[in-house]
Amino acid sequence: MTGNHKNTSITRRRALAVSGGTVAAGGLAVAGFQSAFADTTDSGADADATASASSAGSECMTLMTSVTEGPYYLDGALVRKDITEGKAGVPLTLRLTVVDATDGCTPVKGAAVEIWHCDAWGYYSGYTTANPGGSAPAESEEGDSADDKTYLRGYQIADANGVVKFETIFPGWYTPRTCHIHVKVHTGGEKEDGTYEGGKVNYTGQLFFADGIAEEIFTLEPYSKHTGDYTVLADDMVYDGGGAASGLLTLKAVHKKDPSKGYKGSLTLGIDPDAENTGAGSGGGTLPSGAPSDAPTGTPPSDAPSDSASPSASASS
Repeated sequence: MTGNHKNTSITRRRALAVSGGTVAAGGLAVAGFQSAFADTTDSGADADATASASSAGSECMTLMTSVTEGPYYLDGALVRKDITEGKAGVPLTLRLTVVDATDGCTPVKGAAVEIWHCDAWGYYSGYTTANPGGSAPAESEEGDSADDKTYLRGYQIADANGVVKFETIFPGWYTPRTCHIHVKVHTGGEKEDGTYEGGKVNYTGQLFFADGIAEEIFTLEPYSKHTGDYTVLADDMVYDGGGAASGLLTLKAVHKKDPSKGYKGSLTLGIDPDAENTGAGSGGGTLPSGAPSDAPTGTPPSDAPSDSASPSASASS
């Protein structure tokens, strides 16, 4: 597919180490990956890579930088591990570790981690009339197995190690953004009627994917049915080039020779449990030079929260 790929060299904003299907976005991310997937069995080269990363385990994750929640947020996401609802795409197992960056990076047990992202063609549940840019099939062509207001959205509650796990799909893209997942960390609330209620939002951010892996995924079905200009990390309006501290995931292919088998992604989220940041109207930056200007359009569902930003504001999405 085509895209904004004029600058393919490794720059200061994209200092990535890519080897054997693994992206190491700094030692802290590697350490986070090691701890998050501690219940899996490593062998051979994978075990060696894990051992080499152990020296980073004593380092403390810096405080994550909060950014905008974007225009596609909806309240009332379900507490669940599998958020796919039958949506087609490359499998992604996502494990996030929440730590208190103000207190020696101790795990934040009971933190509620909420994520949401678009489907393989760039559509968000609850906003299925929004145009993802380029040429994409209608969202309805994927069938009606998924609830159009809940797919690819959900919460998980952190265990004693601060770890949550989601089963989802690799997100697609929409103009003018790079591939990403939205995330909020909540504390002080509780699970009620299948959702998370009360408390406050401590961190609002976005998770990002290495360009090389994203672009390979987008050549596969069903992603390849969405064609047009894909924005690389260096040209994205939200990602600031800070690696793991800016939300860049550590990714590991389930099968090194077959990306369609899926990926495991991980990141440590360093938060301040006393802070409050909803992400509404914060961060996001401006459109970079040469970036597409045809942001997605559409109207939110009638039962969307009244304070949600309109999809026309996706320059901060």
